[in-house]
Amino acid sequence: MAVKSDHAVSSCWVAAQGLIGLQNQAKGLAQALGFPYDLKEIRKPWGWGILSPEKYGLTPPWPDVLITCGCQSAAVSVAVRRASRNKTFTVHIQDPLMNPKHFDVVIVPEHDKLRGKNVFVTQGSVHHVTTEKLEDASRHFKPLLGSLPRPLISVLVGGKNKHQELSAPLVRDFAQKLVMAAKLSGGGLAVTPSRRTGAANEAMLRRELAEVPSYIWDGQGENPYFGMLGLGDVIVVTSDSISMISESCSTAKPVYIYELPNAGKRHKLFVENFIQKGFVRPFWGSVEPFKAAALNETQKAADFVRERLTERLKK
Repeated sequence: MAVKSDHAVSSCWVAAQGLIGLQNQAKGLAQALGFPYDLKEIRKPWGWGILSPEKYGLTPPWPDVLITCGCQSAAVSVAVRRASRNKTFTVHIQDPLMNPKHFDVVIVPEHDKLRGKNVFVTQGSVHHVTTEKLEDASRHFKPLLGSLPRPLISVLVGGKNKHQELSAPLVRDFAQKLVMAAKLSGGGLAVTPSRRTGAANEAMLRRELAEVPSYIWDGQGENPYFGMLGLGDVIVVTSDSISMISESCSTAKPVYIYELPNAGKRHKLFVENFIQKGFVRPFWGSVEPFKAAALNETQKAADFVRERLTERLKK
């Protein structure tokens, strides 16, 4: 492995199938490590079981470090590790649904049950939000959002996932609670829907929020997501996205969660843990400042990876 004692890595791959959210977790860890990386597109293989890396569209030379995320990418990590004759240092994010001994490091959120000597447990998910990104985005989007009255309530809206759905009645209830919060606080709303929100739900949000000072991103141009995290005095986020909640909690700002029904068991446990530990509060139509500690889980995970990498180099 061409890794120097100062942890400089000559080659790092980031690989995750499917969702951008998975890629962002892997990229965020690589950035926290300070490793330049290549983002690899993983091709869905034919057949079953652990295949050669080439079947996934990956070819040598193999990287010094491989960071994968999501259970579908776990087999890719194992395949590359075998092909490199264990020279590639492999880091997998989320439960790989196999024995962690097949990886050098596995990073899982607390609501996953996987544990082991090479398993690092985080509060929430790792992500790609950093202080520097928020500062840059705040300067960039201040002309867009700076005229809204304070306190600025930044609203992150998700949508349908495997178990939950943001139905029209829920959107209306959520919007009415946001209007109430804006009126009670005298503040404004900065809202960014996601691709999972849906056009009909976005249209309803616009109608319902029209009576208070608000900005709703229309999906055109650059997403002001980071700007909203940076400029917001309070953050309100729908409960369907662990990534959005984790990213919000990294800001050390008050975070409120609007809970959607029918969460899966693991997802429900995550939300309950965050509420019980005081990282977030339920959103019922009002917001107020409360002391929140910044969750710097990505950097903690990166430190654990560095320790394991150092141990590997000493062997």
